[in-house]
Order: sequence, then C-alpha cells, then structure tokens
Amino acid sequence: MTSLSSLRSGLATRLATISGLRSSATIPDNPAPPVAVVVPNRIAYDQSFGRGSDEYTFTIMLIVGRVADRASQTNLDAYCASSGSASVKAAIEADSTLGGVALDCRVTQMTNQGSLAIGDITYHTAEFEVVVIAAG
Repeated sequence: MTSLSSLRSGLATRLATISGLRSSATIPDNPAPPVAVVVPNRIAYDQSFGRGSDEYTFTIMLIVGRVADRASQTNLDAYCASSGSASVKAAIEADSTLGGVALDCRVTQMTNQGSLAIGDITYHTAEFEVVVIAAG
C-alpha cells in the first residue's frame, strides 16, 4: 500500500531535478520562488480489482518571482514546455514510478497560468495536473 506522503515526496524529488527550482512536498507558509509545490487534489479508490490500485490527482503549483512581467513569463514558458531541462513534465515523467512508490504517473495538463498575491507580493504561477496510479 502506497502512502499519500510518499507520493508527495516522490513528486517533490522529481521536481528538484530541475536546476534552480526549489520543491516542496507540503504547502509552505512563505514560498521562496522559484518553487514547485505539490498539492494533493483527489484520490479515486479501488481502480482495479478490489484494492489493486488507486488513482491520485495532484496539482503542482509553480510559483516564480514577478520582478518584470516579461522575464517571469519567459521563466514560466520554460517550465511549461513538454521537454527540455526546465520542463516540469519531463522531470516528473523521467521516473514514472517516483522512485518506486508508484505504478505509473504522467503530467496531463498545465492550467491557470496567472498571478497570485501572497501577503504583499504578487507572483506568477502555473498549475500542472499530475495523475499517479499506485498500489491500493
């Protein structure tokens, strides 16, 4: 049986392979951009033959600094690419077992690129949906 915390940690570990990007398996009080935060979204239990597997859906919230609009958009573009050294999708899917804690995972979409105010600071963000299949 796979634990939610081990899947969050596995995703954070994969995201940490992107040079210069911090990652957090839990939601930080004060994020230090650029940072990718793993947020559990949904668990669909019993997806195969009794307790064979569960399907987990996570949101990866990517937060970058907004010193200049154009520069922060360019930074987000690299993270949103489907391949490349800064690609969130490529980093996660490079080990679809998340270090052996999942049966499979994939990044299915990027949504909600925009601005987010935390305290007195406004950041640029993008959200990535990750679907993980793990033993039940």
